[in-house]
Amino acid sequence: MKELVRNINLPLFATIACIGLAGCERDTYTTWSCENFEGIKIEMILKKAQMQFQNRGLTYCGSLGNKSYFDATCAVQIETSNVVFTPDDGSLTSDRKNYQCNAL
Repeated sequence: MKELVRNINLPLFATIACIGLAGCERDTYTTWSCENFEGIKIEMILKKAQMQFQNRGLTYCGSLGNKSYFDATCAVQIETSNVVFTPDDGSLTSDRKNYQCNAL
């Protein structure tokens, strides 16, 4: 009986392990093209809870309504974050400069 349980558990364990590892391999991210009012384009990448923008790695601090807040170090009041992004319309404010972003 132990042999039968071991023979069933081993393939089941291997299958579950493979599925788990396959899920861990995938990184989801979205690349955006952002343009300021001067026509200068900058790439922005959202990957999990991180934003890459202007050669800076920013952490997701939270959301209020449809606005997402990012900063190098999150403050208690997320509204004071340096970067505010609204995915619905693609508007982004970084260091008081406005950008319009489009998902690529």
